[in-house]
Amino acid sequence: MAGDRALDRPPGTRSQRRERLATLLLEARTGNRGALDAIVAELTPVLWHTARNQGLSPQAAEDVIQTTWLTLLRHLDAISVPGALIEWLVTTTRREAWRVSAAARKDDLPGDDAFEDLPDSVLTPDELLVDDERRRALWHAVESLPKRCAELLRIIAFVPRPHYDAVAAALDMPMGSIGPTRGRCFAKLRLLLAKDPDWSP
Repeated sequence: MAGDRALDRPPGTRSQRRERLATLLLEARTGNRGALDAIVAELTPVLWHTARNQGLSPQAAEDVIQTTWLTLLRHLDAISVPGALIEWLVTTTRREAWRVSAAARKDDLPGDDAFEDLPDSVLTPDELLVDDERRRALWHAVESLPKRCAELLRIIAFVPRPHYDAVAAALDMPMGSIGPTRGRCFAKLRLLLAKDPDWSP
C-alpha cells in the first residue's frame, strides 16, 4: 500500500526539506532520473494521504497519485518556484481526486475554475508535511523497539481488532502475556517519541 511506503526519514527541518526537494526538482529538469525517483519516493505518502482524505478508495487513490506523477513529468518546467513543489503536487492531487470523485458519481465535471470556490477543510501542504513527519517518526520509533514489541505493535496497527488467540499464534507467545506486553511496549514507544522533535509539538 502506498501509504505504508518510504518510512525512512530524511534529515533536516521542514525548510531544509523544502530546499532539498527544490534542488531535486531542478536536477530532475536536467534529466536526472535519480532525482525524480527521490521526489516520488519521499512525497508519495503525502499525496496518498491527500487523495485518501478526499474519500477515495485505495485503488482510486493509487490511480490519482499515478496521474499526478505523470502530470509532473509533463510539466517539470511549469513550477516557477521550485520551493513550491509540495503545494503544486498537493493541489494537482486534490483536483484529480475531485475529478475522479465526480466521474464516479456520474455528475457533470466542473471546470478548473470551479475548484477555486470549493471549501478546503483538509490539511494544508505544511500540515501534510507535519503529519508525514510525525508518521515517519512513529514508525521509526516502532522499528527501534525490541523485535517482539515492533511485531506486536504492527499487528495492532494494521489488523482491526485482532483476537488475542491469533496474535498469540502469530507471535508464538501466551495469550495471558499479550496485554502486559502491549502495555510495556506502548510505554517504551512513548518514551522514544517524547525525545523525537518530529513527534513532539
